[in-house]
Amino acid sequence: MSGLAARLAAAKLNGGGLRGVDNAMALSRALGSLKGPMMKVAQMMATIPDLLPPEYAEALQKLQADAPPMGSAFVVRRMRAEMGDGWRDRFANFDLRPAAAASLGQVHRARTLDGQDVACKLQYPDMASAVEADLAQLDVLFALHRRMDTAIDTREIAGEIGERVREELDYEREAKHAALYAAMLSDDLLVQVPGVRSDLSTRRLLTLEWLDGERLPTFQGAPQETRNKIGLAMYGAWWGPFSRFGVIHGDPHLGNYSVFNRGEGINLLDYGCVRIFPPSFVGGVVDLYRGLLDNDLARVVHAYETWGFKGLRNDLIEILNIWARFIYGPLLEDRVRTIADGIEPSKYGRREAYAVHMALKQKGPLTIPREFVFMDRAAIGLGAAFLRLDARLNFHRLFEEAIGEDFAVTQVASRQRKALGQVGLLMN
Repeated sequence: MSGLAARLAAAKLNGGGLRGVDNAMALSRALGSLKGPMMKVAQMMATIPDLLPPEYAEALQKLQADAPPMGSAFVVRRMRAEMGDGWRDRFANFDLRPAAAASLGQVHRARTLDGQDVACKLQYPDMASAVEADLAQLDVLFALHRRMDTAIDTREIAGEIGERVREELDYEREAKHAALYAAMLSDDLLVQVPGVRSDLSTRRLLTLEWLDGERLPTFQGAPQETRNKIGLAMYGAWWGPFSRFGVIHGDPHLGNYSVFNRGEGINLLDYGCVRIFPPSFVGGVVDLYRGLLDNDLARVVHAYETWGFKGLRNDLIEILNIWARFIYGPLLEDRVRTIADGIEPSKYGRREAYAVHMALKQKGPLTIPREFVFMDRAAIGLGAAFLRLDARLNFHRLFEEAIGEDFAVTQVASRQRKALGQVGLLMN
């Protein structure tokens, strides 16, 4: 990474800047070899259209499902370590070539002795040490950022990222997340959740039912009706569990979805980064929505305070409202529209982000509450997916239908306790 940074700096000095396919591919290779949180940062950057030059975005998107894999000899050693010398006898067939490779592990297609096609997610070796090293580097980067830019205090952000990534190392917990989503989405015919094969899983090996599907970006040119249906499925997979149970899928990059039956619905594929919120946080989301809809400042402020923002002055509240009106914009208008609503993808959110950043440089710093981090990340990632699909929906009515007229935090709390208890999870 240091060598690549020097190369990019030299290119910039010589007038080349960040553009260039060779530099983009070098960045992709460097991040892919790092694994862990650093590559997750790249994945998140790639979900936002035109945040980077096109060749960079294209190279980083490949990391979402095509990270540089490990070889067959490594796979054999890792499977033996997880399941013992007779691990091959536990499967009718096991493909040593990875079907997909990502930040913490890679996926292999296999068939069980009872004839079920499965996806075996095998964690890379020594990932706990690698993650801690990466998180230490991120702490240094965040500390430098705080010294160079006082707009946002990043300490809570760093803490939240660390906690979530450490959770992702525990595949037994991820199995419980998958079971939780299967329960929460059992009535949603547009979303498929893979079943867990506990008999073929360990703390660092997760075996799930194989779900056939096509990658979501291949549907960008599909008929509008198909794209709308995929968008509706994605909305339900994200907002349904949150509004009813206080749970979100915190890693909504495109590699975590596939489309089944040529657009009939989506497969939700990865359950490592799942955030379980206090029910009061869900109440804050609804309060902010209704406060913005009714121009009720007291309710807006109450929502921010519920989320954990402290020391809010009127000027800071108005700065937060710039971003809130942007995020909630599609929900506040009772009409069919796209997420961007006619705004060029390259400009989507940039004006608001710039305005917030410049205002906070003068009025801040502002400490971002820990629980807000992945909520905001998930909303931006989901919005980016809607942008790529160009889905056209009445987001206002979808939102109203989800929360219902009788929304109550106590109902969310009751459903959450029951669902978490059924799969053996505890509140974060």
